[in-house]
Amino acid sequence: MMNKKELEIKKQKLNKEQQDVTQHKATERPFTGKYNDFFEEGIYVDIVSGEVLFSSEDKYDSGCGWPSFTRSFKENIIEDEDNSFGMIRTEVKSKVANSHLGHVFADGPENKGGLRYCINSAALEFIPKDQMEARGYGKYLK
Repeated sequence: MMNKKELEIKKQKLNKEQQDVTQHKATERPFTGKYNDFFEEGIYVDIVSGEVLFSSEDKYDSGCGWPSFTRSFKENIIEDEDNSFGMIRTEVKSKVANSHLGHVFADGPENKGGLRYCINSAALEFIPKDQMEARGYGKYLK
Protein backbone atom coordinates (compact mmCIF):
# COMPACT_ATOMS: atom_id res chain seq x y z
CA MET A 1 0.00 0.00 0.00
CA MET A 2 1.24 3.49 -0.85
CA ASN A 3 1.98 6.00 1.88
CA LYS A 4 0.67 9.60 1.76
CA LYS A 5 3.85 10.99 0.22
CA GLU A 6 3.82 8.37 -2.57
CA LEU A 7 0.13 9.11 -3.24
CA GLU A 8 0.82 12.84 -3.53
CA ILE A 9 3.70 12.23 -5.94
CA LYS A 10 1.51 9.96 -8.07
CA LYS A 11 -1.33 12.55 -8.10
CA GLN A 12 1.09 15.20 -9.40
CA LYS A 13 1.99 12.94 -12.34
CA LEU A 14 -1.62 12.65 -13.56
CA ASN A 15 -2.61 14.43 -16.76
CA LYS A 16 -5.15 17.28 -16.57
CA GLU A 17 -8.20 15.10 -17.21
CA GLN A 18 -7.09 12.48 -14.67
CA GLN A 19 -6.47 15.28 -12.13
CA ASP A 20 -9.85 16.90 -12.79
CA VAL A 21 -11.74 13.61 -12.51
CA THR A 22 -9.99 11.98 -9.56
CA GLN A 23 -9.19 15.05 -7.47
CA HIS A 24 -11.95 17.54 -8.39
CA LYS A 25 -14.93 15.23 -9.10
CA ALA A 26 -15.13 16.13 -12.79
CA THR A 27 -16.75 13.85 -15.34
CA GLU A 28 -15.23 13.01 -18.70
CA ARG A 29 -17.46 13.55 -21.73
CA PRO A 30 -19.60 10.50 -22.56
CA PHE A 31 -18.29 8.08 -25.20
CA THR A 32 -14.79 9.63 -25.07
CA GLY A 33 -13.06 7.52 -22.40
CA LYS A 34 -10.56 4.89 -23.51
CA TYR A 35 -12.33 2.09 -21.63
CA ASN A 36 -15.91 2.80 -22.76
CA ASP A 37 -15.80 0.29 -25.66
CA PHE A 38 -12.96 -1.81 -24.25
CA PHE A 39 -13.61 -5.44 -23.30
CA GLU A 40 -10.24 -7.18 -22.80
CA GLU A 41 -9.72 -9.64 -19.92
CA GLY A 42 -8.11 -8.22 -16.80
CA ILE A 43 -8.72 -5.86 -13.91
CA TYR A 44 -9.22 -2.13 -13.50
CA VAL A 45 -7.28 -0.36 -10.77
CA ASP A 46 -7.24 3.16 -9.34
CA ILE A 47 -4.96 5.34 -11.51
CA VAL A 48 -3.44 6.88 -8.36
CA SER A 49 -3.01 4.05 -5.85
CA GLY A 50 -3.28 0.89 -7.93
CA GLU A 51 -6.06 -0.51 -5.71
CA VAL A 52 -8.11 -3.15 -7.50
CA LEU A 53 -11.58 -1.76 -8.24
CA PHE A 54 -13.29 -3.80 -10.97
CA SER A 55 -12.93 -6.99 -12.99
CA SER A 56 -13.47 -7.28 -16.72
CA GLU A 57 -15.84 -10.16 -15.88
CA ASP A 58 -18.27 -7.59 -14.45
CA LYS A 59 -17.97 -5.01 -17.26
CA TYR A 60 -20.84 -4.59 -19.69
CA ASP A 61 -22.09 -2.17 -22.34
CA SER A 62 -24.81 -0.13 -20.67
CA GLY A 63 -24.95 2.38 -23.52
CA CYS A 64 -24.47 5.29 -21.08
CA GLY A 65 -21.13 6.45 -22.53
CA TRP A 66 -18.88 5.44 -19.63
CA PRO A 67 -17.43 2.10 -18.57
CA SER A 68 -20.07 0.21 -16.61
CA PHE A 69 -19.65 -2.62 -14.13
CA THR A 70 -22.19 -4.73 -12.24
CA ARG A 71 -20.05 -5.01 -9.11
CA SER A 72 -16.84 -3.76 -7.52
CA PHE A 73 -14.17 -4.99 -5.18
CA LYS A 74 -16.16 -3.55 -2.24
CA GLU A 75 -13.20 -3.63 0.14
CA ASN A 76 -11.49 -0.96 -2.00
CA ILE A 77 -14.53 1.28 -2.60
CA ILE A 78 -16.19 4.07 -0.61
CA GLU A 79 -19.74 5.12 -1.47
CA ASP A 80 -20.94 8.60 -0.42
CA GLU A 81 -24.15 10.52 -1.01
CA ASP A 82 -23.70 13.16 -3.71
CA ASN A 83 -26.25 15.97 -3.87
CA SER A 84 -24.49 18.06 -6.53
CA PHE A 85 -26.29 19.46 -9.57
CA GLY A 86 -29.70 19.10 -7.89
CA MET A 87 -29.54 15.30 -7.97
CA ILE A 88 -29.29 12.64 -5.30
CA ARG A 89 -26.68 10.10 -6.37
CA THR A 90 -24.14 7.76 -4.83
CA GLU A 91 -20.55 8.76 -5.52
CA VAL A 92 -17.95 6.00 -5.83
CA LYS A 93 -14.40 6.67 -4.57
CA SER A 94 -11.32 4.53 -4.06
CA LYS A 95 -10.58 3.76 -0.43
CA VAL A 96 -6.84 4.39 -0.20
CA ALA A 97 -6.38 7.29 -2.64
CA ASN A 98 -9.88 8.77 -2.13
CA SER A 99 -10.05 9.22 -5.92
CA HIS A 100 -13.41 10.15 -7.40
CA LEU A 101 -14.29 7.33 -9.80
CA GLY A 102 -17.90 7.99 -10.80
CA HIS A 103 -21.31 6.95 -9.46
CA VAL A 104 -23.33 3.81 -8.82
CA PHE A 105 -26.96 3.51 -9.87
CA ALA A 106 -29.68 0.92 -9.23
CA ASP A 107 -30.52 0.49 -12.92
CA GLY A 108 -28.08 -2.27 -13.84
CA PRO A 109 -28.91 -5.76 -15.11
CA GLU A 110 -31.35 -7.42 -12.69
CA ASN A 111 -29.78 -10.85 -13.22
CA LYS A 112 -26.41 -9.42 -12.04
CA GLY A 113 -27.61 -7.66 -8.88
CA GLY A 114 -29.21 -4.57 -10.42
CA LEU A 115 -26.28 -2.18 -9.98
CA ARG A 116 -24.49 -0.07 -12.59
CA TYR A 117 -21.14 1.36 -11.56
CA CYS A 118 -20.74 4.21 -14.05
CA ILE A 119 -17.02 5.00 -13.95
CA ASN A 120 -14.73 7.52 -15.64
CA SER A 121 -11.98 5.94 -17.75
CA ALA A 122 -9.66 8.73 -16.58
CA ALA A 123 -9.79 7.32 -13.04
CA LEU A 124 -8.75 3.83 -14.13
CA GLU A 125 -5.74 1.88 -15.27
CA PHE A 126 -6.33 -1.46 -16.96
CA ILE A 127 -4.09 -4.41 -16.12
CA PRO A 128 -4.33 -7.14 -18.79
CA LYS A 129 -4.86 -10.67 -17.51
CA ASP A 130 -1.50 -11.84 -18.89
CA GLN A 131 0.32 -9.09 -16.94
CA MET A 132 -1.49 -9.43 -13.62
CA GLU A 133 0.97 -11.87 -12.04
CA ALA A 134 4.06 -9.88 -13.05
CA ARG A 135 2.53 -6.61 -11.81
CA GLY A 136 1.67 -8.01 -8.36
CA TYR A 137 -2.02 -8.77 -8.93
CA GLY A 138 -1.70 -12.57 -9.20
CA LYS A 139 -4.13 -13.24 -6.36
CA TYR A 140 -6.91 -11.72 -8.51
CA LEU A 141 -6.45 -14.21 -11.35
CA LYS A 142 -9.08 -16.47 -9.83
